[in-house]
Amino acid sequence: MAPTTETTVNTEHERSGFSRRGLLTSTAAAGGVGLVGATAGFELGRYGPGSAGSSDGDGGPPRRDLNGANGAEIEPFYGTRQSGVETPPQAHAHFLAFTMKPGITAAEAVRWLRLLTADAAALTQGRPPLADSESELTADPARLTVTFGFGPGLVALAGKQRVPDWLQPLEKFRIDDLDPDRCTGDLLLQICGDDPLTVAHARRMLFKDTRTFAEVAWQRSGFRRAYGSTGEGKTQRNLFGQLDGTANPGPGSEDFARIIWGQATESADPVFSARGEPPADLGSHLPPWLDGGTTLVLRDIAMNLDTWDKADRPAREFSTGRTLDIGAPLSGADEFDVPDFTAVDKRGLTRISKAAHIARARDGFGPEVQIHRRTYNYESGAGEGAGLMFASFQADIERQFLPIQRRLAEVDLLNEWTTPIGSTVWAIPPGTSDGGYIGQGLFDG
Repeated sequence: MAPTTETTVNTEHERSGFSRRGLLTSTAAAGGVGLVGATAGFELGRYGPGSAGSSDGDGGPPRRDLNGANGAEIEPFYGTRQSGVETPPQAHAHFLAFTMKPGITAAEAVRWLRLLTADAAALTQGRPPLADSESELTADPARLTVTFGFGPGLVALAGKQRVPDWLQPLEKFRIDDLDPDRCTGDLLLQICGDDPLTVAHARRMLFKDTRTFAEVAWQRSGFRRAYGSTGEGKTQRNLFGQLDGTANPGPGSEDFARIIWGQATESADPVFSARGEPPADLGSHLPPWLDGGTTLVLRDIAMNLDTWDKADRPAREFSTGRTLDIGAPLSGADEFDVPDFTAVDKRGLTRISKAAHIARARDGFGPEVQIHRRTYNYESGAGEGAGLMFASFQADIERQFLPIQRRLAEVDLLNEWTTPIGSTVWAIPPGTSDGGYIGQGLFDG
């Protein structure tokens, strides 16, 4: 059960014609912490005279404008850093975690990683791996990326002393209802692309590489907006209707370099967001084999859409601290306005509740307490419901992720509708060059 927020917000009065007691009682169900997913699908052109989707004029089916096809687009595989972190998020993702078979040695792990690296490199560049019997399915990579995450068991094969202290399960939060089967794994593959067929084929090829070395621990497919449904750089909407990811640091920025990679770019004229200058040493605690890498906290967060449906729009906006239409903070007018947590309305009431998600996640924190959220939504069959794969990248889990998570677990109005059911922590190694393999600095260093 989520902690009640009644005692936290009972000093404030009614806003917008509803009370906080009414807000909490109208939702009827408890939950956990987190944010949730978006739905996919887009229409290529509206029907009508002169439109890209209009008919040929003979009453036949409407034409579709296919000029926006991106199947040939390629993301780099080799480089100082792995793709799939700073890469603009693709439309589809598959998270695949493996547990090594008993008795696997370091030498066998290296053979496994070499095989996976070579095949991932080929697939992302639109080339079939050697053992690919359906090579036609690799022709359209559609920005395919494969990102490797190492768990403590895999790292320990290179020497137990090489396992950093933070590479372990997170502390237990009172809002968690974790499934142990979703909280394990030695190797994570985050497979992302704009075409679901390409992603599915890549998953199958990489799974075939793994059969000798490991078993599937768990897996989850996710989605964002389909390619072409919104313009580049637009913040996605989740299944609650909210814009999800507004506060992310911009890819390629000095903020991103420091917050996620933990390394300053040494730019002569760095530019920072309104949150201030993040420290340049957030990556100083990372071991040498992670130079050029980062950390990932991956939370599987279930959402309760049925009880969310019982809250009206003012209640929903009050809970998040942002408007649903454009995602503006309740103290502002634009999505990217800096929230003013002291602003009051004409009645003297605080515009953003101290228990709202945006306030709990942001108010009072320094510029170092930021993360990069690269989230994917899911809808499961067999009565499992909907949720979000919340992928949080940051250089330092203790200094960046945990202060936010601890505060949200204590009080957050969104806890009424969300529950963490899975939780894993991963080391994201640096990239590699042609002929090398992911993790080479760990096993060969």
